[in-house]
Amino acid sequence: MFDSLFEEYALKLISIAREKRTGLKDFFISNNVYAFDSTTISLCLSVFWWTKLHHGKSGVKVHTLFDVKNSIPSFAIITGAEIHDSQVMDQIPYEVDSFYIFDRAYMDTKQLYAIDKVGAFFVVREKQRMVYEVVEDKRYNNPKTGVMSDTLIKLTGQKTKKQYSKPLRRIVFYDKEKNRTFVFYTNNIEVSAEDVALLYKYRWSVELFFKWMKQHLRIKEFYGTTENAVKIQVYAAITTYCLVSIIETEMAEEMTTYEVLRVLSTSLLIKMPLRQLLSSCQEELLLENKREIINTNKYIQLEIPFDEW
Repeated sequence: MFDSLFEEYALKLISIAREKRTGLKDFFISNNVYAFDSTTISLCLSVFWWTKLHHGKSGVKVHTLFDVKNSIPSFAIITGAEIHDSQVMDQIPYEVDSFYIFDRAYMDTKQLYAIDKVGAFFVVREKQRMVYEVVEDKRYNNPKTGVMSDTLIKLTGQKTKKQYSKPLRRIVFYDKEKNRTFVFYTNNIEVSAEDVALLYKYRWSVELFFKWMKQHLRIKEFYGTTENAVKIQVYAAITTYCLVSIIETEMAEEMTTYEVLRVLSTSLLIKMPLRQLLSSCQEELLLENKREIINTNKYIQLEIPFDEW
């Protein structure tokens, strides 16, 4: 089918974009860090007849593994909305010594044990209170950072103890701003408890990616109604994101991905070398940004919050 061709091309562009991106400088951890999640695109059942109902709605899910350091998706697969998020975990291309960050929907002990066997690390939020016994209590509590406890545990549930027989690290974190408590599980015993909480905080980057895609690229309204047409349009959007990211890295390092996309979309009929076009627009954007800074006397800073947990 044609969608497989677009999928292969998207994966090829993903590979090129990741190679060209140097990644975040001075990141607090040297390992590769990936955030995995899915976003649901709602569809009308009467028009998109091939979809299935899920919680009274029909649609598709875009499951994405996002490279936190490079801000590039490294893996993407499209399924029906009825597919549970954890069912796709076995298709992720895990890398040794890399960290994989999951929300509570992925608290599947069988899948997590498979990650451990590969030699990779995971950080996942507790979905519901697990049955366990404490193997070692580090008696660590730091009100300044929000870490309430750091313990090694062994799962004792009838099902979970068979699926994950090794000790797990359980960290309780209190977020002062939101006045909420979170529990994280990880198979890494070397990084600090604060770093585990910070790693989970970066899971928000994949949510920002989904919002960016839906806001700036056409993946909420579709030209065709078949499954093939929907998948082609979604993979085309991912390809576009990667192309814009490559152009940004190669020709416009001072511009954001959105600024590059805006220049390209408004200059389709202009006959000018791309590098020259971006250079001229980049100078105009810098002047515009300076005027905004002078007028407002403050900078706009993008933060990665603990929102919508």
